[in-house]
Amino acid sequence: MARCADNPPPAAAQPPAVPPAERPRRALVVQDTAPLCAGVALAAGLLCDSPTLGAQGLEAARPAVEARIRASGAEMVGVYARDLDRADSLLVGALERFHAASMMKVPVMIQVFRDLDEGRLARGEGVPVVNTFPSLVDGSPYSLSEADDSDISLYGRVGGRATVRELAELMITVSSNLATNILIERVRPERAQATAVSLGADSIQVRRGVEDTKAYRAGLNNTTTARDLGVLFAAIAEGRAASAESCREMMSILERQRFNEGIPAGLAAGARVAHKTGWFTGTHHDGGVVTTPTGGRYVLVVLTRGIPEESASARLIADLARTVDAAVAASRARR
Repeated sequence: MARCADNPPPAAAQPPAVPPAERPRRALVVQDTAPLCAGVALAAGLLCDSPTLGAQGLEAARPAVEARIRASGAEMVGVYARDLDRADSLLVGALERFHAASMMKVPVMIQVFRDLDEGRLARGEGVPVVNTFPSLVDGSPYSLSEADDSDISLYGRVGGRATVRELAELMITVSSNLATNILIERVRPERAQATAVSLGADSIQVRRGVEDTKAYRAGLNNTTTARDLGVLFAAIAEGRAASAESCREMMSILERQRFNEGIPAGLAAGARVAHKTGWFTGTHHDGGVVTTPTGGRYVLVVLTRGIPEESASARLIADLARTVDAAVAASRARR
């Protein structure tokens, strides 16, 4: 399955997948807990039977979440879960910094819809489809490659026009890099970052479009934490990220996400997920808003680094989603 790989190094030069400053070689650190779950329970996404499970709500999932992370062999995993209907949350490595990969498209989407609300952009506006963009480093031009994009439909339209609404849909649902760069040039990364910070994502870094190899080599990358993204998804779900109408439209776009092997794969039938995925060499993310079959809502973000096989990282994300979902269900049943 195709994925958009943000600024992969050219064949002639192979720097690390993430600049050294963002790849600390250290053991995974999680909070000390009671004895870990058995492997069978972990595989099933079940909560551990241990004294710490006197904890209520999402915190009851901590032992199983930490155990599954340890078992994964990942270099780092960040998990942020927050119930939107009550004061209940779980943070495991949620302040650790990751290469944002395509998760940076979430703050870009928010800024696009804010600009639509303010009249800076129009939904039906015809935007030129171009494939030349200025590098963050020196303004020199670079272009995107179809081979590194998860959607190629827009490349055949270079020289034509597409609407802002269409570009936003492609940027999120099929993670189009080309649509992203066209939009980020319209809204500007510094404005997207400022908006994200104003919503509470106080450490996110939205610096540039994707595949800017010069910026990548200089270490000028988009980065985020699980908490940053969780705050943004909550703002969309609660109608605070933009106008109420725009937030509903963003939720609808996120629900049409086509890459569903992560969080959705860990949930029971009937759950709805409005989410965005991100993939970069050795990095795999998923995050969004889960609506349970009974109508409850919670935010879940899982960021991973250091798992070479995408299928393995997808299983990890799905397993963690299953565990968190079970904790939400158990907590709600006790109310």
